[in-house]
Amino acid sequence: MPSSVITVPVPLQDSPYEILIGSGILSLAGELAAKVVKPCRCVLISDEIVAPLHAQGILESLRSAGFEPHLLTIPAGEASKSMAVVADLCDQMIQLGLDRKSALFALGGGVVGDLAGFVASIHYRGIPIIQLPTTVVAQVDSSIGGKTGVNSPLGKNLIGTFHQPRLVLSDTATLSTLPERIFQEGLAEAIKHAVIADEPMLDLLPFDRSADLSPLIARNAAIKARIVSEDEFETKGTRALLNFGHTIGHAIESVAGYGKLSHGECVAIGMIAALDLSVRLAGLPSDQAVRVKDVIIACGLPTTIPADLPTGAILAALARDKKFDAGAIRFVLTPKLGSALISDKVTLGDVTDIIERLQS
Repeated sequence: MPSSVITVPVPLQDSPYEILIGSGILSLAGELAAKVVKPCRCVLISDEIVAPLHAQGILESLRSAGFEPHLLTIPAGEASKSMAVVADLCDQMIQLGLDRKSALFALGGGVVGDLAGFVASIHYRGIPIIQLPTTVVAQVDSSIGGKTGVNSPLGKNLIGTFHQPRLVLSDTATLSTLPERIFQEGLAEAIKHAVIADEPMLDLLPFDRSADLSPLIARNAAIKARIVSEDEFETKGTRALLNFGHTIGHAIESVAGYGKLSHGECVAIGMIAALDLSVRLAGLPSDQAVRVKDVIIACGLPTTIPADLPTGAILAALARDKKFDAGAIRFVLTPKLGSALISDKVTLGDVTDIIERLQS
């Protein structure tokens, strides 16, 4: 393996694995996958945008390592995270002869990774998955930790499972193919990591696209890996800290209609709300909130809620979110940059007020 590849371990007790990060690493997909999964009949799931860019080389690499791969593509975009697409993929996999001894490779961004992970978790009651993330958001966040899922018409990611990958291969060369808006939305998750666990990283944002991004991707991956390892199934409260900005963000994304605003754009707006609430309820110094808002703006991300999204609809979507506990809001706030806590002090009135202010 090239010396330039960075390895980030995910030391889970029952299912440890590694994240390998480096430019050009997808050319070694077959060789590296064969170390964690016995070569077998498998599928490579990707979308109609990513597959033409990267799939052929991966298929050749898999074949050279003894795998028998088949490519399945889905429409690009959040609308593909549905039970209908899951059923269609499972049917195609059964027709191709994939059984419980088979494996699945997920090539793409967060939508492909979440969807393919869910398919892998239920096909023949669970087959191995190797994540091959190609976007910033997937490389720094969504490909790590085993959360899989699809959307319900009533909310985002409400149907899902925990299913850890056997391996994550993050090829930073794929980031050069991203449109600017898709690159920028991934920065929201990096900002989140900086706020909750790595305040100095704010000085490195936005990422310089012309630089070697491997160290910054690895820095974020290590934060996610550490938190996941401490609280794999989100039962201890630690992993919930990764939801900073997501409570209102997911509600906005649901009401806007999947695809109108990207996940990262909605998280950015949600972080603006969480920062204001942190100043009011958690003691965050206002200058620190301003610093993060300036970074959000510098990354080209939005800071206000579109005026055509009704407050009532956002509140209704928020009430269905998984982050509600016995009807009470569990809101992630930051008392100082580099740390976070789960607060029970946020009231429905606080949330209503901040939503209305972000719309004005």
